[in-house]
Amino acid sequence: MILEDFLPMNRGDLERIGWDAVDFVLVSGDAYVDHPSFGPAVIGRVLLNAGYRVGIIAQPDWNDPKSVTVLGTPKLGFLVTSGNLDSMVNHYYVSKKRRSVDSFSPGGAMGKRPDRAVIVYCNLIRKTYKHLPIVLGGIEASLRRFAHYDYWDDAVRRSILTDSGADLVVYGMGENQITEIAEYLSSGIEAAYIRHIPGTCYLCTEEELPDGIRLPSFSEITSDVKAYADSVRIEYEEQDPIRGKILIQDQGDRFMVQNPPAMPLEQHDLDWVFELGYRRAIHPSYEALGGVPAIQEVKLSIISERGCFGSCSFCALALHQGRIITARSHESILKEAHEITEDPAFKGYIHDVGGPTANFRQPSCEKQLKEGVCKHRQCLYPEPCPNMDVDHKDYMALLEKLRDVPGVKKVFIRSGIRYDYLMHDPSDAFFYTLCEHHVSGQLKVAPEHIDPVVLDYMGKPSGKLYGRFVEKFEAVNRELGKEQYVVPYLMSSHPGSTLKSAIKLAEYLRDIHYTPEQVQDFYPTPGTLSTCMYYTGLDPRTMKPVYVPKTPKEKAMQRALLQYKNPKNYDLVYEALILENRQDLIGSDARALIRPKADHPRTGGNKGNGQNKRVQRTGAQRGNKSHKKRGLQ
Repeated sequence: MILEDFLPMNRGDLERIGWDAVDFVLVSGDAYVDHPSFGPAVIGRVLLNAGYRVGIIAQPDWNDPKSVTVLGTPKLGFLVTSGNLDSMVNHYYVSKKRRSVDSFSPGGAMGKRPDRAVIVYCNLIRKTYKHLPIVLGGIEASLRRFAHYDYWDDAVRRSILTDSGADLVVYGMGENQITEIAEYLSSGIEAAYIRHIPGTCYLCTEEELPDGIRLPSFSEITSDVKAYADSVRIEYEEQDPIRGKILIQDQGDRFMVQNPPAMPLEQHDLDWVFELGYRRAIHPSYEALGGVPAIQEVKLSIISERGCFGSCSFCALALHQGRIITARSHESILKEAHEITEDPAFKGYIHDVGGPTANFRQPSCEKQLKEGVCKHRQCLYPEPCPNMDVDHKDYMALLEKLRDVPGVKKVFIRSGIRYDYLMHDPSDAFFYTLCEHHVSGQLKVAPEHIDPVVLDYMGKPSGKLYGRFVEKFEAVNRELGKEQYVVPYLMSSHPGSTLKSAIKLAEYLRDIHYTPEQVQDFYPTPGTLSTCMYYTGLDPRTMKPVYVPKTPKEKAMQRALLQYKNPKNYDLVYEALILENRQDLIGSDARALIRPKADHPRTGGNKGNGQNKRVQRTGAQRGNKSHKKRGLQ
């Protein structure tokens, strides 16, 4: 079915396009943006292409049951998602303070969706449509499918299936699953009997259980952190579409059953998903409200692949998109590039060509597609697997074609570059291509930390490798006659990070003359290995204890150490240094992080104040332009 329009959002839209009813109503916590970077738009278009009529109710009033009736009664059921983000992450900073802006809402207005949006929307639907099927999808449902630690409650919650009263969870990207579910529902099969589709979860009684691996029960993991960590380890080990087993978890009244993950889409199927007639714009009803800010990040960018075999501990991609890469074809990407050049906002610059990791364009090895990803080892950590194929030739060929598209002045790469993968490429060709054509003055990469203990818990490569990468980046740019800089993303208070670790990172920042404008404090989001460490104090990979900074005071000190030049952070940095007996870093020499209290502007005289300002100004001037002494220990 072809629809040269936005999906309908109300009865007036239905009448305009000549529909009397819809098969599915898709309820979303985001404003409706018809673009392939937005999950609700993708699922809606996939079902539309399969012959089903789909309407979208974006951000319904959760206090009014009538808000989910504006499209009438769907013939087959409701599809529910919080949108592109977990609603709690969308609403709260890591400090648990309320955010002031929601980039996925009209005008960036906060308060357009409830906390725990998926659960609230399902309860809202059930008040009017008691027996219609409800299928959950998107990041919030996907990463809360098992019993999970919830940072905002500071407690373990049951599977979202149990708390929402829905019939099915679609986890992962979902195109194949939702199409198959739709086929069964349209043929008259009840949702309660749709229990075999890969990439889905359902609830059943003990008598109905299939063969599978029993995870520790909800009761066990709420009373024993070792049981929780063991459950998370098994969940991660079985997240493979080829060798993964059915997982079963007792939720107290019923059992949650996870079927193995769905196979990643083949390249031609992924191409198809991106060519389903998206309007590539926000719904016109939002124009008068100030638009939807999130479109600006992706409007002139191209998603080139899915999946990530980097497997950082704090990232949920392995549990959601999976570790097997699927890349779009050059033809599909070039077609989208030509569409971008026709956008009135296009000024000659494609902002990004990438995905979860921009320079992953193929599976890490041939074995993955035959036997699945390795159960007990990662591709890049702690050292690159000898079977890993490190090759940037396809990516370079794609970028060259994009540079030749009429009207394109520059193609930038702004999504993550895995510098460790790049450093293990025996050829320097991509390094030169990257620096010559695809850096916009600054290249953002994510070493995250420099302490080897912390990096081990993060699943990240050594600081020494990052140091070699920066040195090579500078050397290549000197050879090319370019002035370009590496900007590192850094994280404070990750499990394993002590005050000593934070001080070590501060000393590194001192040595490279860099002051980060923003610091990311570790955020325990649902479903990650790092969140398991945060809650249990155990590394689920080894079951060994791990230190976790949890008190607001220590977290504030670790964060302050990364911005030790900021006068507002002086007291926290001073206290941290005293606690760790690092008075050697308090002084006026080049090694010092801060000056003595007698010279500090709040405790000293005019001399101290003037000196402090001079240090701040010099730091700012150096910080974005020069990384020196990068050999990391």
